[in-house]
Amino acid sequence: MIGYLKGQLLLKKPNLVVVDVHGVGYEVQIPLTSFYELPAEGNDIALKIHTHVREDQIALFGFHSQREKDFFLKLISISGIGPKLGISILSGAKVEELAQAIAEGNLARLTAIPGVGRKTAERVVLELKSQVTPFLLPEQAQAVREAGKPDGLQE
Repeated sequence: MIGYLKGQLLLKKPNLVVVDVHGVGYEVQIPLTSFYELPAEGNDIALKIHTHVREDQIALFGFHSQREKDFFLKLISISGIGPKLGISILSGAKVEELAQAIAEGNLARLTAIPGVGRKTAERVVLELKSQVTPFLLPEQAQAVREAGKPDGLQE
């Protein structure tokens, strides 16, 4: 399995890059959040990779950060969410914004992402709500903890 690619960025498009690694061009699908972090074509690049193997295809999905890849792996562990939908979800917002929407059960924020319907959003919240705390920024985690307390209770 390919887990990491480092090479020259040959082609850069939203959701797709081609990375030249010693003369071999790897086509890698990426979320828009990673696309905005990429250097100009011709520069060196390093991506964390998830290799997805099916009967008829091997696909590479790349991420600018390990945090983004880890969140993607959580998403695709949910029944009904494959790698392409996972990339679409990550393209809809930064990891911490998605984690906050999930922690708060904000279905409106999740369904605003193309390809995510109400049932999918509900499934994501149900399955990941207790697992997103590591993806929250410290101030977001504090706000989520406070929102979950009964009225009048303080730490």
